[in-house]
Amino acid sequence: MKFISYAHRGIPSWGLITPTGVIQLATPEVPSLRRAIETGRLEAMGQAAHGRADSTPLADIEFLPVIPDPGKIVCVGHNYEEHRVETQRDKTENPSIFLRVPASQTGHLAPLPLPPESTQLDYEGEIAIVIGKAGRRIAQVDAWQHIAGYSAYNDGSVRDWQKHSMQFTPGKNFNRTGAFGPWLVLRGEIADGQELTLETRLNGTVMQHATTAMMIFPIPRLIEYVSTFTTLEPGDVIVTGTPGGVGARRQPPVWMKPGDRVEIEVSGIGVLVNTVAAEEMGA
Repeated sequence: MKFISYAHRGIPSWGLITPTGVIQLATPEVPSLRRAIETGRLEAMGQAAHGRADSTPLADIEFLPVIPDPGKIVCVGHNYEEHRVETQRDKTENPSIFLRVPASQTGHLAPLPLPPESTQLDYEGEIAIVIGKAGRRIAQVDAWQHIAGYSAYNDGSVRDWQKHSMQFTPGKNFNRTGAFGPWLVLRGEIADGQELTLETRLNGTVMQHATTAMMIFPIPRLIEYVSTFTTLEPGDVIVTGTPGGVGARRQPPVWMKPGDRVEIEVSGIGVLVNTVAAEEMGA
């Protein structure tokens, strides 16, 4: 089952993807995908919707970030060896962590804005984990049980602003620069520990290609580490890191420009697609 957050005629909702479109699942008690995860009703609501004929064509909806309103978006830096080497970072015993805010996210097929303050918008294809069960100090052996599902993420980075200080926050939080989608695939549809392939394409050219076997810190270790310093709650998002091949480290650098099409494909999940557009001042 694949679940999305979306807007139809300007009204936010969530639902189940079908071959003909999306079946709306929002109710007053469960108005959002995050709430369905929190209440433990997501899978049951999806199963109950099978066979319904009242789907809305995908062409008529606006994809929203899979979880538009997460309590936390925890991002992992330099979690693939090739990327660690290209950024000349030292090896560490623990993951490198930074945060995004919800307003920095956008959905599948939405414009990816190039802010007027910069010409250095970069792609970072990643795999996102959505937390399904709350926990603190979660042991690695128990980590999989806390996952609701998976999606793709483009951790779009405004590189010159990222370099303003040792902290990544400004360059990682420009409005709508982090694409999240297209949908949530439930944990049960991907085996725990299954090797996934991650690929980023810019205008059809492969820029990044890796598998989860190449992660320095695997998913259970990330959940263990993050849950040590903060309680993970249903709907929280962990963005697990990008492989080598980012635009900033190419010679010459490759920056995304208006009209560019960027695709993040994750095996077993799908393809997240966005087109870069110049952001108007004041937007």
